[in-house]
Amino acid sequence: MPEYYLIIILIILALSFDFINGFHDTANAIATCVATRALNPKVAIIMSAVLNFVGAMVSTGVAKTIGGEIVTSPSMVDSVVLIAAIAAAIFWNLLTWKVGLPSSSSHALIGGICGAVIISYGIGAINGDGILTIVSGLVLSPVVAMFCGYIIMTLFYIILRNFSKGQVNNVAKRIQVLSAALMAFSHGSNDAQKSMGIITLALLSGGFIGALEVPVYVKVACALAMSAGTSVGGWNIIRTVGNKIFRMQPVNGLAADLNSAMTIFTATMLHLPVSTTHVVSGSIMGVGWATRFRAVHWSVAYQMVFAWILTIPCTAAVGAIVYLLLYHMGL
Repeated sequence: MPEYYLIIILIILALSFDFINGFHDTANAIATCVATRALNPKVAIIMSAVLNFVGAMVSTGVAKTIGGEIVTSPSMVDSVVLIAAIAAAIFWNLLTWKVGLPSSSSHALIGGICGAVIISYGIGAINGDGILTIVSGLVLSPVVAMFCGYIIMTLFYIILRNFSKGQVNNVAKRIQVLSAALMAFSHGSNDAQKSMGIITLALLSGGFIGALEVPVYVKVACALAMSAGTSVGGWNIIRTVGNKIFRMQPVNGLAADLNSAMTIFTATMLHLPVSTTHVVSGSIMGVGWATRFRAVHWSVAYQMVFAWILTIPCTAAVGAIVYLLLYHMGL
């Protein structure tokens, strides 16, 4: 099959991944404000879709990290490898969305790339330093989010201790609209860039662009795909993130949103891909912990950690299998 056909297939898959990522990760931006009834669910989804688009247009640092730090040479990541990687990530996202389990699109994509690269070029093709940097960000970000969420919620309790619970929650419910908007913006600024990096890498390997710089049309296409997916809504995961981890009041949702947005946007500025799903979940756990340790449904948290641990090896295996199937098909 001619290379440009493979690149067209790859671009379609990458935009599909962005679309799926949008509805899979809608919960990240709006679960807290829906759970606390600060926003009507439909209004929250529309707001999230618009701000996901705006956020996706801000930076390309994460895209360059995805495109250039995983393998020792971008030339090793051909179209077939990338098709296998994205297929694995899409499979995992749809599977976890179906069962309502929050999982990481970032983990899934990186696992798929690693599996396809290793089966095609060997373990030596993997850039150990780059993978260590990326995985460190993925692993540490939810832990940091949990402890920072605990600190922020504790500070809220200290600062607001002289006000009644009703007063605090009424004000927090209004402010939470802004914090949810900030969360949606930061989500778009990090997550949409993953597909940007994949498409840019494919265009570079096919000779359509001369450097690993994200073209404007790629930024717009990925931003539109993610915002369109966000507009669909991922209700199964919204219920899990918004209600099953910790029963939130508006002040808790405000603290979780602010903490998540700061954590994700900091990672974006450092050009690090993070799992927005796990950052938000970590923030909610930390906020719940500050309220009362037993208020957090830790069994749900354990299930999420289990999915977190499984994601990269499972998607690596699927990526390797898909690559072998494509290879034997003569692609």
